[in-house]
Amino acid sequence: MDVYEAVRSRRAVRAFSDRVVPRETLERVLTGAAWAPSGSNLQPWNIFVVTGAPLADLKKRCAERLAAGDAWDEPEYEMYPAELKSPYHERRSEFGRQRYGALGIARDDWEARQRAASDNWAAFGAPAALFCYVDRGMCRPQWSDLGMYLQTVMLLLRAEGLHSCPQMAWAKLHRTVGEVLSPPAELMLFCGMSIGYEDPAGSQDRVGRAGLAETVRFVDG
Repeated sequence: MDVYEAVRSRRAVRAFSDRVVPRETLERVLTGAAWAPSGSNLQPWNIFVVTGAPLADLKKRCAERLAAGDAWDEPEYEMYPAELKSPYHERRSEFGRQRYGALGIARDDWEARQRAASDNWAAFGAPAALFCYVDRGMCRPQWSDLGMYLQTVMLLLRAEGLHSCPQMAWAKLHRTVGEVLSPPAELMLFCGMSIGYEDPAGSQDRVGRAGLAETVRFVDG
């Protein structure tokens, strides 16, 4: 698979089979991803890969919290601006329309939307999950390094015939994740990522992207 095909075929998959992902495959991907760019070579990513019984335990703990109606954990960073201006507000709304419309969920059916969202904390059935932490002392440029690293991981997963779904949603239950992973106190959970083989029965169309002219300006002679 060439790079263009990996980029075109990568999408946030939200339905995985229970087929086990070999550890050697994950090690190969993460060894390759270590070459992702980072300012001054800080490599600020701190990664936990969870499978088997520990992942089942994490899913169970999250399910129990959701069933009990527990509030989200105190946020450690802002995921989105409080007021999304145009065109970002419209793009987010369109994502919701496509995402929940594909599931047959009406715009005003908040209960059904919450049930669909709860699949995040079951890792969408994936047999492997990656959790990305960052040192609390890092600055915004190092957070951008995390994005480049995670994109590299996702593209290498495609090269292995695997799919993924990056999820900031895990940060809403960062204390529960911490109970299972026991990260050092100086680390903050940025996001999780579900990893596995796609379940075609639950697949959905890829959400569209803005056109080139909407996001790119060429400045030339």
